[in-house]
Amino acid sequence: MRLLVSVADAAEARAALGGGADIIDAKEPRHGALGAVVPEVLRAIRDAVGSRRPVSVALGDSGSARAVETAARRAAGLGVAFVKIGFMGVASPPSARRLAAGARRAAGAAGGPGVVLVAYADWRRAGALPPAALLAVARQVGAVGVLLDTAFKDRGLFELLPPVTVSSWVAAVHRAGLFAALAGSLRGADFATARDLGADVVGVRAAACVGGRTGRVRRARVARLRALADPVSASRAAAFV
Repeated sequence: MRLLVSVADAAEARAALGGGADIIDAKEPRHGALGAVVPEVLRAIRDAVGSRRPVSVALGDSGSARAVETAARRAAGLGVAFVKIGFMGVASPPSARRLAAGARRAAGAAGGPGVVLVAYADWRRAGALPPAALLAVARQVGAVGVLLDTAFKDRGLFELLPPVTVSSWVAAVHRAGLFAALAGSLRGADFATARDLGADVVGVRAAACVGGRTGRVRRARVARLRALADPVSASRAAAFV
């Protein structure tokens, strides 16, 4: 299982690298679950990481199809490994497909990053599609993976969904030939559960920070979390790099 650490700037990217994160994820935590960093910050993060680790980037939640496509094309031009799209407020499959297809088109046009769709455990509260419905969209548009996260950060993933439900979702993702990532206010104690459920990736922000999710990523915290994650093994993980 690989460890993804969300960082807000180049200094945090270096801390995450030093702690052994497998994937560096560019995200602005002050702007929600999938807050997008500005292009200058993304470029600085990409430069700080170089070729040492894959870089992912959050493109934000929904927005217009044109805005999503533009953001995906810009990120692809910077050489990121994949782009993540959220669907807060998007409750119809056709609308979700249009957004996801735009990102896929932009990423493919630049020769590169895989598209990851983000489903929410608290999908009703977020006005989004259920995780199973978003998985169907991911298959239709040619996404490489799906992330199950929480839109609101007042409850953790396994508080919202029991492990048996998450396990069924992960299995469905794998049957679709995609990788399955888990996030949502996860702590070190949740890592064993995520591993047992077959997650390919576990994503964190707050657990890697001093001062909560809007605090600062610290190398020592990342190192402790990395020690809890198993080395990557399956061929599915090859889709991440």
